Amino acid sequence: MTDPVPAVPLSHRVPDLGALELLLAVARLGSLGRAARETGISQPAASSRIRSMERQLGVALVDRSPRGSRLTDAGTLVTDWARRVVEAAEAFDAGAQALRGRRDSRLRVAASMTIAEYLLPRWLIALRRERPDTAVSLHAGNSVAVAERLLAHEADLGFVEGLATPEGLDSAVIGHDRLLVVTAPSHPWARRRTPLDPAELARTPLILREPGSGTRQVLDAGLTPYGGLAEPLLELASTTALKAAAVSGAGPCVLSELAVVDELAAHRLVSVPVAGMRLRRDLRAVWPTGSRPAGPARDLLSLTVSPPG
Repeated sequence: MTDPVPAVPLSHRVPDLGALELLLAVARLGSLGRAARETGISQPAASSRIRSMERQLGVALVDRSPRGSRLTDAGTLVTDWARRVVEAAEAFDAGAQALRGRRDSRLRVAASMTIAEYLLPRWLIALRRERPDTAVSLHAGNSVAVAERLLAHEADLGFVEGLATPEGLDSAVIGHDRLLVVTAPSHPWARRRTPLDPAELARTPLILREPGSGTRQVLDAGLTPYGGLAEPLLELASTTALKAAAVSGAGPCVLSELAVVDELAAHRLVSVPVAGMRLRRDLRAVWPTGSRPAGPARDLLSLTVSPPG
């Protein structure tokens, strides 16, 4: 049994759209020169394109004379086919534009709490200036919830904090953040003269974010060599709630430096140094693997990588 002859790709056998549009212009105007001007190319370039198409198809398409250019019988037939191809291409282009318009009319963002509360508002205001007609919806949750929404195609772009990119997602690091141990000024740790020992931090019940948050992931990893986290004093699902609990004197808390700038400046909270621990995390934009952000998502990503002044 002989092997089948491989098929020649369609793109090698069919003239490109520009050549077909030129042929249609020659048929309509009766002149290669006028057809060249209408399609925005020189007459020599138009002649070369017609000859190239004739060689590709293996038939003469245009008879040229001092009085103008007219189609051959084969050219008339090819022109009829070309018209249908060009009309189909125009319909394809119109459909693609409609899809882009629908995509560009909305942007669904999912972000972990710190980024949602302290960074995204500025970025979204800048995006609004660039894309005033794009409707933006924001879902705030922990890093695990952000990844789940992206993988379920319920968000176009996500932002997470943590030690690594969630599985199934691609990412770009857009910044860095530091976690601080903070307490109310009345707490004994606020009056320490020496840094806190990591082992003491590990065995102390803390006010914490829930499992799945980037803050909790970084703290878990940092305290694993010291026996891991003690049973939490409180588990709360928002940065605002954690701050309020810490300010009230309920107990020590671990929060993003971004979240406590005002409280530290006003002495409502005190930062407690920890010896030998560097609780640092990357801030990442994330999206499903293999689907690079486009449209408004791409524009928002560019604003986070190069934040507006």
